[in-house]
Amino acid sequence: MTKIEKDIKTLKKSLKNDLDSAQNEQTIENIRIQYLGRKGSLANLMSQLKTLSIEEKRVVGPLLNTLKIHTEESIDNAHKSLIIHLQQNKFQKLKHFDVTAYKQKKLSGHIHIYTQVIQQLQDIFISMGYEIADGPEVETEYYNFEALNIPHDHPARDIQDTFWLTNPGWLLRTHTSPVQIREMKKKGAPLAIVSIGRAYRHEAVDASHGFMFQQHEGLLVGKNISVSNLLATVKAFLQKFFEKDDLDIRVRSGYFPFVEPGLEVDASCPFCKSGCSVCKKTGWVEMLGAGLVHPNVLASAGLDPEVYSGFAWGGGIERLAMIKHGINDIRLFTGNQIEFLDQF
Repeated sequence: MTKIEKDIKTLKKSLKNDLDSAQNEQTIENIRIQYLGRKGSLANLMSQLKTLSIEEKRVVGPLLNTLKIHTEESIDNAHKSLIIHLQQNKFQKLKHFDVTAYKQKKLSGHIHIYTQVIQQLQDIFISMGYEIADGPEVETEYYNFEALNIPHDHPARDIQDTFWLTNPGWLLRTHTSPVQIREMKKKGAPLAIVSIGRAYRHEAVDASHGFMFQQHEGLLVGKNISVSNLLATVKAFLQKFFEKDDLDIRVRSGYFPFVEPGLEVDASCPFCKSGCSVCKKTGWVEMLGAGLVHPNVLASAGLDPEVYSGFAWGGGIERLAMIKHGINDIRLFTGNQIEFLDQF
């Protein structure tokens, strides 16, 4: 027996051992490359033919061809057997599957921080006797500006960068104040409402500004309404929202076309007594704008300013939530980051 004949016999034995131990399709593919590849074992034996004599080639050549056919068939049969074996194992696992063996983890969810704050505001003001009012987000120029004492040439229009629609005189409301006009026209006085909803302004988006934001506004109209009524209401609201009975307020003069006088309302810091990062070491945090309803606004709604008076306030829902929960970027509210939302 020549050396190459011994090598053929050894290769067939090695092939059988490798295929018997193969446990997955990738291993069988590696065996195929090892034996039948361009640089594989069979190719190495074929290259030895040139060293043999003609008589030896007549003997060894057919043996090598037979070996190649044997190798290909063995690998293919092993692959088919493995597939059948894996399918049978899978079937057996499904056949004996115990549906009581485990319980799928229950998926949980919760109310978005936006909705949580809105519901809290609604609960507070309903308990104070206010009705929740709503209005369209696509508004007319009249309700958004003119009825609120902001005529065409008023400088306040420059403050509110507006999204104008292609239809003349229509826009995305820049505040929720148009709801106040609509409700006064519809229901008259006395009236106590709170409107909560989206408003839009053409502003650059950053950590403290967005082109869309949530706003809450309150309105109370009746007879003999004064600034003291306004301050008592705002103070009670802020104490309830921040759950601080000792929370105090202070007011500064401010300008809003639809109220006179206009006030900026600050609250004592809900988190410290001597200064912190929230109040910037001042002990006070700016909360909202407010004031007594301007006589021109009452008249626009069909109410006699000689008989009725009222107060209004307004502020951003995001600002309240950011202060209460220590949120430093307004974009997180709409960013859909699960890690952020899971905190609430």
